[in-house]
Amino acid sequence: MTAALLLIAVLMLGSAAAAMLRRNLIHSALLLVASWTGVAAFYLWAGAEFVAFAQILVYAGAVSMVVLFAVLLTRQSREADLPIEPATVTRTASAFAVAASLAAVIGSAVATARFPAASAEAPAASVKQIGLELMAEHGAALLIVGIVLTVALIGATVIASNDKKRDPEDAP
Repeated sequence: MTAALLLIAVLMLGSAAAAMLRRNLIHSALLLVASWTGVAAFYLWAGAEFVAFAQILVYAGAVSMVVLFAVLLTRQSREADLPIEPATVTRTASAFAVAASLAAVIGSAVATARFPAASAEAPAASVKQIGLELMAEHGAALLIVGIVLTVALIGATVIASNDKKRDPEDAP
């Protein structure tokens, strides 16, 4: 394992674990963005540039915006100010112990396994080739997807703005 891969794995898993342990939802969402960016860095390290860029656009970009939009639209309760119970700490420590032992078992199984060599390599597709294919043969579908996503975003904005304008006396 190279040092770059180890650094990517530590940052990715560390930010994912921190996202689970944070009590503030916005901090958790931002830590998820860091974790998804780590996945993209892993794809870059593995030589899959297009998948890495798609990961950044789809997850670190679009999905994180949807998560932040949902978090900001929902009302946060004051649970974030409550102290952490001792039972929660015990459960968290137990979960980490189980996860570490499972990772050790899987790691030792992978380290001792003998994988067959690849018989033939797949043709390398560059980002330019994939982009040309998308724009040339699937341009209409790409345009339709963009329009549908724009309409969905505008609809969500309208729904969110209508909820804020409603009078509390109108509620059933």
